[in-house]
Amino acid sequence: MKIGMFSINMGVGAQPGAIARLAPAAEAAGFDSVWTGEHVVLPDPQAPPSPLPPEAAMLDPAVALAHAAAHTSTIKLGTGIIILPQRNPLVLAKELASVDVLSEGRLQFGVGLGYLGAEFDALGIPMEDRGARTVEYIEAMRAIWSMDSPEYHGRFVDYSAVQAHPRPVQQPGPPVHMGGHSAPAYRRAVTMCEGWYGYALTVEATEACMAGLAAAADEHERPPDLGDLEISVTPRGRVTPERVEAYAALGVERLILTPRGDTVDEWLAWIEATAGDLAPWT
Repeated sequence: MKIGMFSINMGVGAQPGAIARLAPAAEAAGFDSVWTGEHVVLPDPQAPPSPLPPEAAMLDPAVALAHAAAHTSTIKLGTGIIILPQRNPLVLAKELASVDVLSEGRLQFGVGLGYLGAEFDALGIPMEDRGARTVEYIEAMRAIWSMDSPEYHGRFVDYSAVQAHPRPVQQPGPPVHMGGHSAPAYRRAVTMCEGWYGYALTVEATEACMAGLAAAADEHERPPDLGDLEISVTPRGRVTPERVEAYAALGVERLILTPRGDTVDEWLAWIEATAGDLAPWT
């Protein structure tokens, strides 16, 4: 089991100087990775299903991870997740290639479709086709990252006769981790992604998701070049060694934990305590 830390760019993590202290502390403690969250904008006033109040602080994922890269040397840097259909895929490809180069190949590219209608409306992007956009955007980004003469021709993305350098260190691009707890998300994970990321899941909910992924694997062929599907989960509730074993028994390979506390010092204490409690895995 690998242990990651969520929200490196949010809340306490968004304070000036916080990442420069938190990311190296997580690395020194044996954490496998740090992960960002994302909402470009939040509804004001907050209303379901918005998960956060409108004044919640979130740094841009690529900016935050580039900053973390400058203060670390080995820990992986993950987007958990970027709401992909809200982004221009070539602009995002440039940003993430830059992070992968500056970190010497440590980026993990977690993606999701998004679910806040007010956010899509503010950005002028329709929600209805976000699944199809996500598929095309992943394909188009991998093309600009890896092809000798990049081109892509789809419904939402159409380009040729262009180049974008430097390319990511990882080829054909940083590993993609598909977020989501639905049959289409499981299908996308199985057929086009290196990993799957489940957020805020109990052991029981994770078991249901693993069954969904297994069903998708039975129905859809997985390209062999993707390798085995890596399973990452942010658990719901406090994590004990016994709960780590329960997640591991289901096939989870990485737990991405959410820090506790209201200050950088409290997050640092949480990192130290978690590393001690989960010493066999850090």
